[in-house]
Amino acid sequence: MLKIAFDPTYILKLPSNHRFPMLKYELIPQQLVYEGIVSSENFFSANKIEEYWLRKAHDLDYIKKLNTLSLSKSEIRKTGFPLTKELIEREYVITQGTLDCVDYALKYGAAANIAGGTHHSFRDRGEGFCLFNDVATATLYAIEKHLMNSILIIDLDVHQGNGTASILGNVAEAYTFSMHGAKNYPFKKEESDLDIALLDGTNGKEYLKVLQEVLKKLEKQINPELIFYVSGVDILDTDKLGRLKVSREDCKKRDEMVYSFAQIKNAPIVTVMGGGYSEKIYDIVEGHINTFKSMVELI
Repeated sequence: MLKIAFDPTYILKLPSNHRFPMLKYELIPQQLVYEGIVSSENFFSANKIEEYWLRKAHDLDYIKKLNTLSLSKSEIRKTGFPLTKELIEREYVITQGTLDCVDYALKYGAAANIAGGTHHSFRDRGEGFCLFNDVATATLYAIEKHLMNSILIIDLDVHQGNGTASILGNVAEAYTFSMHGAKNYPFKKEESDLDIALLDGTNGKEYLKVLQEVLKKLEKQINPELIFYVSGVDILDTDKLGRLKVSREDCKKRDEMVYSFAQIKNAPIVTVMGGGYSEKIYDIVEGHINTFKSMVELI
């Protein structure tokens, strides 16, 4: 049974300019059930993550500053969010949701977090709407709890997974692959194990060709015991920030390629949603729904 982390704290007291990106967390589970892709039995709500696991990926001083709401104005500005207790609570839940997804993926073959993909968070700071790095934390959790020796992170959000690359840079058991916009945020990139930087205006045909070539190489090089997939839909041609020209149909083909790769490697896969900033909420939700359709069809 596919298990999906559903965060009940998605409704936050945020200014109106921040509310729109959060709306997808409310709409996606409703649409998944409405279309019959999954049922209510597929969803679970996570608890707050224990600091023991959070400290695997983040410095204690940084965690304390978040809990006491004592980030500087500059640090808050870099996160992109007003700092509130509700936001911190939500980040604790989201991160635990991805840890739970590791356990569920090992049991069922696949699991997903409707939130997550907070790949711009570093060990000692938050950036780009990311406070805790859920994938990096869950990777270190899987290594310690499940004694894993080979974990593959496939990050296909349009923005480089800089925080993930930084946190896991010296972790031999983790292999980080990010395919992103060359000139897009973050403007200072970190070094992943494999970075593919795409030019502005890259279309779906070229995008899929590059991804297929990379996955074929990874198929020969790596035998992952677990895969994390950051499935941002900010690669869409409708996205305000993405600067690529990938259609919704080609975005779905991207998802199918990743899940087919997981099948070929016989590896459990944890999917986290990542970004999406299209003008119309329909385009964002539909893009993410297609990811779940691919997951259900192929896993």
